[in-house]
Amino acid sequence: MTAYILRRVLQMVPLLLGITVILFAVIQAAPGGPEGALLESGRFIDPSVVEAYRARLGVDQPVPVQYVRWIGAALRGDLGVSFSTTRPVTEMIIERLPATLELMGSAFVLAAILAFLIGTLSAVRQYSWFDHLSTSASFLGIAMPVFWFGLILQLVFGVWLGWLPVAGTGSLSGGGLLNHLQYLVLPSIVLSLRYVAGWSRYLRGSLLGALRADYIRTARAKGLSEGAVVGVHGLRNALIPVVSIMALNLAGLFGGAVITETIFAWPGIGRMFVQAMFARDYPLLMGILLLGSVMVVVFNLVADIVYAALDPRIRYE
Repeated sequence: MTAYILRRVLQMVPLLLGITVILFAVIQAAPGGPEGALLESGRFIDPSVVEAYRARLGVDQPVPVQYVRWIGAALRGDLGVSFSTTRPVTEMIIERLPATLELMGSAFVLAAILAFLIGTLSAVRQYSWFDHLSTSASFLGIAMPVFWFGLILQLVFGVWLGWLPVAGTGSLSGGGLLNHLQYLVLPSIVLSLRYVAGWSRYLRGSLLGALRADYIRTARAKGLSEGAVVGVHGLRNALIPVVSIMALNLAGLFGGAVITETIFAWPGIGRMFVQAMFARDYPLLMGILLLGSVMVVVFNLVADIVYAALDPRIRYE
């Protein structure tokens, strides 16, 4: 297992290097440039001023030279300087990362709990009214646009009922932990919706297959209670593929946070990514995209490790 992990970590290096090449090429192919905001201001800008501005930002060199300089600095933890704020990109990402991780973590925990309960009850009570209702709700949750669902929750619980705040994070120092958690409720629900729907369906199907296995009939023949049969023998095997899917979807939470944080004005990396796009802040965009790519690769490795830990039949030689 240790040798497999080391081998996978070594494989991540050329993979991430290839990803950075593609991302850098896409960013360079984007229309406009860091001087675009100056040229679109409607004022006359002397060409020499534009060239001096490009030289100061380091974007006057050929693209391969820019990439080599960028990747060399990135390996030292330096992702460049933001065009819009002139602050180090690494510093800006570290500053916003805790808010995004908090939102991702709360959404993941909420989705896991609800999916576990809904999927288990749907499988145990197959074809019951609850099973039909949860199936319909799951299809609706998968098909529903995240931004629309977020706006509906803001309208209902924030505007009409006035129960929950609709934007921001609150203040731990001013309002306390409870006040902060109130700001976290709606964005966590929105971000977790799609995963509750998908994971509950996966768990239902996996548990239904496990409950039809021979060892389940043997456990029942021995006189074990239905709770022990389902909870100890059924769920333990049914969770193996589901937990792997959950680990893979962790990176998807990062992508979903872009829309959720924008809707709820959550001060995380997702909202900063949208702001960077409008500002044509290419170093900041590149840094955020690189972080997302690293998360995808790392969580794929985590999914493989979790799968092997849960299923003793899996051996990596």
